[in-house]
Amino acid sequence: MINSVSTPSQRWNALTCDQGNLGDLAIRCLICGSIHATEDHWKFMADMPHDPANLINDLVKMRLYQPEAIAVADAISQAELRKALFVQMAGKGSPKREKLVLDLIKVAGGLDEAFAAAFGPKAGQFFTDAQRMSQFTRRKFLKNIAVGAALVSLANCAQQPTEEAVPEGETPPPPPTTGELEKNDLKIAFLPITCATPIIMSDPLGFYDKHGLNVELMKYASWSVVRDAAIAGELDAYHMLAPMPIAMSLGLGSTAFSVKLASIENNNGQGIAVAKKHLGKVNGPADFKGMTIGIPYDYSNHNLILRYYLASGGLDPDQDVKLLILPPPDAIAQMSTGQIDAFILPDNFTQRVVFNDIGFIHLLTKDLWPGHPCCAFVAAQDWIDENPNTFRALNKAIIDGATYANEPANRKEIAAAIAPREYLNQPVEVLEAVMTGNFDDGQGNTLEVPDRIYFDPYPWKSFASWISTQLVRWGYMPTEDANYDEIGEQIFLTDLARELAEELGAEAPQELTRVENLKFGDFDPAQPEEYLKEQIDQYGV
Repeated sequence: MINSVSTPSQRWNALTCDQGNLGDLAIRCLICGSIHATEDHWKFMADMPHDPANLINDLVKMRLYQPEAIAVADAISQAELRKALFVQMAGKGSPKREKLVLDLIKVAGGLDEAFAAAFGPKAGQFFTDAQRMSQFTRRKFLKNIAVGAALVSLANCAQQPTEEAVPEGETPPPPPTTGELEKNDLKIAFLPITCATPIIMSDPLGFYDKHGLNVELMKYASWSVVRDAAIAGELDAYHMLAPMPIAMSLGLGSTAFSVKLASIENNNGQGIAVAKKHLGKVNGPADFKGMTIGIPYDYSNHNLILRYYLASGGLDPDQDVKLLILPPPDAIAQMSTGQIDAFILPDNFTQRVVFNDIGFIHLLTKDLWPGHPCCAFVAAQDWIDENPNTFRALNKAIIDGATYANEPANRKEIAAAIAPREYLNQPVEVLEAVMTGNFDDGQGNTLEVPDRIYFDPYPWKSFASWISTQLVRWGYMPTEDANYDEIGEQIFLTDLARELAEELGAEAPQELTRVENLKFGDFDPAQPEEYLKEQIDQYGV
């Protein structure tokens, strides 16, 4: 019997012997459907090494792993190597299967536990837990995704069931960690700006479909209209400016309406553009005195960052300039007709002034706060409570899209995808200049700024803290409402964003906050009051 065979090569020979020679010992494995030369799967496994590292070594000797697979050891740790080899072999080259193998490892509590669960006395409970988590029946679980068979293939069960193809025209089932979706047809608001890239591109590039969702994107012209539509219950989720969930949840400027910031849509990606008539006359914040400057919304980082910048030059934003709220799509027309001198808006508009030869780019907001958030994916608390699985799937689709967008190699493809009339309605060359960071600034310079815009969906709670200090500084939030830690904790879903990113195989920080490095002084989220006082004392406002 195989249990009496002690060397890897002997076990390999025994496992690969002709089925006709197995005689009465040959039975069909209940786990994988293959033929074993033992009474059951578990008795065979009793003779295999139980330590994952030893088992991997044994499997290499048995030629179940190709030698070149060991090359990954140059790049990853020993623990990661064991996991990578396991997933590579069990996944059989299928990304979907590899993802589901990783999900099952998570069910078990880790790689070591997965071995014990798959090949030990508690295997039945392991598969029961996996069945419950995946929302599949046991039959469909084993037939469609074959993870159970993939796991026990470490013992070289002779054949693995193939993954059942999704019939043509049918939508693939949602990832198993999502659960049964409460609704599939959704309406999501967006404004036609590059900040909405993950929300927009997930439609033409298929990220919503991938996660079992049918999304209708609803184009809006202004943030106040999006806010009102959200409160009226006309939408399922929204593209919003990062400060908006704070303002809406606290009732700043409108009736209090509880919403959650689920993930960040874009970082950087804004700029201050100035009309061409001021070329050569604007070199710093003090030079904006007396100008009319467009902003998209009171509760925007555009407004807060602009105020921060103007104050550094000794200007009072409420006295020395005129700040005019205007819908972003109107900015180009108003600058070309002389109604505004400058604006701070998303970079498809700052670049458009150069394209239309009506202005120049004074600076990028990344020069004031590298890595700052601009827009976010947001949903109402009531809607999340009613549709928890759908919310999870939707946020996951957008994080998936943002991760894809964050790869520079994908930027030109994305620029073409979001350019059409139903989305941004912008020239592709304008969007490529923004997305790639290779652009002319209208002052005779050709620049290369790869991080002009990027897409890190992780919602650092320190973002919420800095925003809150500025809402207090400029009179939008009463000081007594500024519970900085509580605001970030209650409104920014940082832990969930990390969890979903990790499920997608992306890296995500483990910390909730970080020190934000701004041009005129670092912001430590552990000391928001001190930071605010220092800024006011230094600049007078």
